[in-house]
Amino acid sequence: MTDYEAAIQQILKNNNGIVTTTQVTEARIPRRCLSAMVESGTIYRVERGIYALPEVWEDELFFMQYRFSKGIFSHETALYLHGMTDRTPIRYTMTFPFGYNTGGVKKQGINAKLSIEEIYELGITTISSPSGNMVNVYDIERTLCDVVKTRHRGDIQVINQAMKTYASSKNKDIAKLMNYADRLCVKSKVLKYMEVLL
Repeated sequence: MTDYEAAIQQILKNNNGIVTTTQVTEARIPRRCLSAMVESGTIYRVERGIYALPEVWEDELFFMQYRFSKGIFSHETALYLHGMTDRTPIRYTMTFPFGYNTGGVKKQGINAKLSIEEIYELGITTISSPSGNMVNVYDIERTLCDVVKTRHRGDIQVINQAMKTYASSKNKDIAKLMNYADRLCVKSKVLKYMEVLL
């Protein structure tokens, strides 16, 4: 094994068996090493710029995040990642800054939402995907405000369950939830839920 291959193996080890061309370039490893490892069957090409070990389960959420780095998992997808619903989303939802061209995102079957810059950045955090890779997601308080805001499109049972789970959580932050609700213009809706549940 060459030094370059050993360095790529280390990146794979640190990233749950996934390596990107960006990581390889940042480590000053020639990209041709990736091609050589594909030819030898050590790794396989998932898609442009993403490679994985043969035994790695394809992490759809991580790949979406890599492909659309400005996208933040939101709405029902964020509820799912936070463990606030047991329903796997039929289509994943991501929020992008206003002005972002979502044509490519929609082609991938992703629900794309747009948000003005100061609201887009509100509550961004990271969470482990079901396959163990870190992805960007809105925190639970922001997510609850988002699903209440788009309630006519969301499933009322899913929202009710999420609100109940949050209200009984030890980690709830009502002050933060109300601050977000105020900024996202859903304070009266969120208050109605919390008055009943708390």
